[in-house]
Amino acid sequence: MIFKKAEKEDFAAAYSYITRLWDYNTYNKEEIAFVYDKVLKAENTFIFFVMEDGEYKGMCHGDFFETFWMSGETCYISSLITNEKDRGKGYGKALLDHVRELASQRGCKAMILDSGMMRTQAHKFYEKYGFEKSCYGFELVLPK
Repeated sequence: MIFKKAEKEDFAAAYSYITRLWDYNTYNKEEIAFVYDKVLKAENTFIFFVMEDGEYKGMCHGDFFETFWMSGETCYISSLITNEKDRGKGYGKALLDHVRELASQRGCKAMILDSGMMRTQAHKFYEKYGFEKSCYGFELVLPK
């Protein structure tokens, strides 16, 4: 198992994961490509894949940012997905372990994530890993 830092040529794989993670959404591939390029260049952002035998098994994306809540740097995981056929094989845990190592190296005080209400299997996985339910998430979509 290896961790591959995302590069421009990995966009097709990243796009595939993005559209599967939020399958209820509609996507403009050019807009996602623009955001992907910005993510690759951002200083406090990470995006990487877990691979085995040359095959993508999962993807993780997130950010490091300062919070008053934690009185220091926090790691926010905004995307974590593994191939459906590969679930239960340790790739999700490996992705989280890798993020945990990155966050520890930076001195982060916490890792946080949110997960859609209907993703009950994912919630069980996160709780088994050690995450605790700590809040409700809210969003307000702004007009264009």
